[in-house]
Amino acid sequence: MENKNEFLATEPVVSLIAKFAIPSILSLLVMSAYNITDQIFIGNVVGVLGNAATNVSFPIVTLSGAISVLIGIGTSSNFNISMGAKKYEDAKEYIGTGLSLLLGVGILMLIFVLLFKDTLLKLFGATENVLPYASIYLGITAFGLPFTIFTGAASAIIRADGSPTYSMICNVIGAILNVFLDYLFMFPLKLGIAGAAIATVSGQIISFILSIAYFFKFKSFKLDLSMIKPKLSYAINIVKLGAPNCINLVLIMVVNIILNNTLKYYGSKSIYGGDIPLAVAGVVSKVASIIIAISVGLAQGCQPVLGFNIGAKNYKRVRETYIKAVIASLSISLIFFIIFQFYPHLVINIFGRGDELYTNFAEKYIRIYMFFIFSYAIEPLTVNYFSSTGNSKAGVILSLTRQAFGLIPMLIILPMIFGINGVLFAGPVSDIISTTISTIMIVINLRQLKKLESAK
Repeated sequence: MENKNEFLATEPVVSLIAKFAIPSILSLLVMSAYNITDQIFIGNVVGVLGNAATNVSFPIVTLSGAISVLIGIGTSSNFNISMGAKKYEDAKEYIGTGLSLLLGVGILMLIFVLLFKDTLLKLFGATENVLPYASIYLGITAFGLPFTIFTGAASAIIRADGSPTYSMICNVIGAILNVFLDYLFMFPLKLGIAGAAIATVSGQIISFILSIAYFFKFKSFKLDLSMIKPKLSYAINIVKLGAPNCINLVLIMVVNIILNNTLKYYGSKSIYGGDIPLAVAGVVSKVASIIIAISVGLAQGCQPVLGFNIGAKNYKRVRETYIKAVIASLSISLIFFIIFQFYPHLVINIFGRGDELYTNFAEKYIRIYMFFIFSYAIEPLTVNYFSSTGNSKAGVILSLTRQAFGLIPMLIILPMIFGINGVLFAGPVSDIISTTISTIMIVINLRQLKKLESAK
C-alpha cells in the first residue's frame, strides 16, 4: 500500500507547519468567532446582562470542545502514528472507531443539556438577572452541540488525512453564515438573544454537512460504512492520546465555573455588584479564546508532522517541529501582550459599552488577568506535543498543571486575602507555575530524543 503521507518526513519543517497550522488556526479562530460574534452582537444589542448570559453558558461550549478534542486528537494522532509505522489496517480501524464514537456522543450531550439546562446555568454562576437570558441562549444553542462536536473532531481527522484547507473551509463557511444571520435576526427581525443563538446553530449545521461530505472522498484509503463501528481496543487508545487535551479543556470548564461563582460572590461584596464582573469575564474569556485558538491551531498543525515522524523514528524532525512552533507562538503572544497592556479599552469597547464602573473593572481585569499570556504560547503546544508523540501520561500531567495545580487553588485562596482583586491575580500566578513546569518537562523530553537520535 502506498503511503500518501510520506511527504511528512521529507518536506521542510517550516513549510509543513505553515501548510497544516495556518488552516488549523483559521479554523479554530472561525470556531471561536461563533461565540465572539454572538458576544459582540449581544453586547451591543442586549447589553451587560447579555454578555453575562453568554459567559455562564460558555462552560457547555468548553465541554463540547473537550469531547470533540478527545475523539478528534485521539483518532488523528493514532492514525498518523500508524501510517508512519506502516500499520495501515490499524489506521483504518482508528478512523472507523473515531467516527462511530462521534455519531453517538453529540446526541447524548444534547439530551443532557436540555434535561438539566437551568440547573447547570445556576451551577455556572448565573444571577437572577442573568438567568432568563442565559436560559434562552443555551436552550437554543444546545441543538447545535451534535453538529459542532462532530465538526470539531472531524477537522483534526481531515487535517491528519492531508487536507487542512478543506477543514478550514468547513468552518469558515459556517462562521460567515453565522455573522450574516446574527445581523439579520438581531437587527431587522429584532429577535434579541434568541436570534444570536439561532444564527449559531444554523452555521454549525452547514459546517457539519461539509465535514461529513469529506469522508466520502477520504485520501489515505476508501472508507465504507462497514468500517464505521466502535472497537474497544482502538477506542481505548483514542481516549489515551486524546485525554491530555480533553482534560485540559475540562479543567478550563471547571475553572470557568469556579471563576464565575467567585466573581459573583466577591463582586456582590464590592462596588461592582455581581453582574458586571460576570459580563467582563465573559468578554475576556472570548478574547482569550483567540490566543488559545492560535496556540492550539499551531499545535494541531504540528500534530501530523510529529505523529508521523515519531512513528518513523525521525527524532530530529520531531524536535525541530516543536521548537519552531514555540518560537512562532511566542512571537504572536507578544503582540497580544502589547495590546492588552496599552490598549485594553479598544478590546473591551468592541463588545459593547457599559458605565464607568464596567469600563474601569474591564480594563483592570484584562491588564492583570492576561498579564502572563506567554503561557498560552507554550502550554497547549507542549500538551499536544506529548499526545502527538504517544506520551499520553506526560500530556495528562501537564494538562493538570495550570488549572488543577495553579488556577483553581489561586481562585480560592487569593480572593480570601484580596477580595475581588485576588481573582485577577490568580491568572498570572498560575500561568507562571504552568510555564515553569512545561519548560522543565519539554527540555527533559527533547534531550531524550537527542540521545535516541545520536544512537541511531
